[in-house]
Amino acid sequence: MKKHATRAAQLCLAAGVAGMLISGAVQAADAGKSLKAEKAAKPYQSVGDILKASQPGDWRPLNPENTLYLELEKGRVVIELAPEFAPAHADNIRTLVREGYYDGLAIVRSHENYVVQWADPDEKRELKKAKSKLPPEFTVPVPAGQVFSALPDRDGFAPQAGHVNGFAAGRDPKTQQTWLAHCYGAVGVARGNELDSGSGTSLYVVIGHAPRQLDRNIAVVGRVMKGMELLTTLPRGSGALGFYEKAEERTPVKAVRMAADVPEAERSALEVIRTDAPVFGRIKEALRNRGGDWYKVPAAYVDLCNVAIPVRAKQS
Repeated sequence: MKKHATRAAQLCLAAGVAGMLISGAVQAADAGKSLKAEKAAKPYQSVGDILKASQPGDWRPLNPENTLYLELEKGRVVIELAPEFAPAHADNIRTLVREGYYDGLAIVRSHENYVVQWADPDEKRELKKAKSKLPPEFTVPVPAGQVFSALPDRDGFAPQAGHVNGFAAGRDPKTQQTWLAHCYGAVGVARGNELDSGSGTSLYVVIGHAPRQLDRNIAVVGRVMKGMELLTTLPRGSGALGFYEKAEERTPVKAVRMAADVPEAERSALEVIRTDAPVFGRIKEALRNRGGDWYKVPAAYVDLCNVAIPVRAKQS
């Protein structure tokens, strides 16, 4: 009698498992049909489609007073400063530019999958008006009225992650501190172990996978808006940390100029998508849920540094 009961229980369990499998298969099929129906009802718009439909008011021009031109032999790298995230450093960098500090220096380091850095190779150039030391601006208080376009997804390096005026940023609602993130193209101020040792006399650009562990440990002052290919294609340094070991390996810095000091006809007329505009929300959703014929499984997630901020030639 006991054996018959056990056998009956096994049969019931097997039937239950089979039923669950069938139910799961039906649910998966229904989910597939639902996804197809959703795609049919709401065709996917790529970032390219969204940008084509954008309006002039969805873009903002670069501020000439916050735009640097790093002039190299092979072309120009355009950098926009973000003074609300590092006001003292941005001001000191402007002073360094206008006193000609960077002119004739060199790119001293090209570290694979990390950074390119320029500085005075001999560390002998004197400052005129710029400061040699600045208090750290690794984070700053959230400015009043700052528009923060938050990502809906969790970020491993910040309580909140999002964008401010075209820059990838982190924010801590508890401390009300904010900072720029080390995404591809971010421009940071090199420093030593001392917190006040970064003045802007040596700057670096992230050229590889985002080293977000540097966030809140060093001042990030802006990002490259155009000309990254001039930095990423430089030969890698053979020395420790990618530094060049011989002078002839270095790339000369012809000059660094403020766009505001360059005749308008010689400026790089660029504009960047407004991250406080509704169009940017659509761009983020397109990146979070990539669709079209190729993608079969939307991620429903996007990393902060995978949200590329569109920049284009200024439209007439």
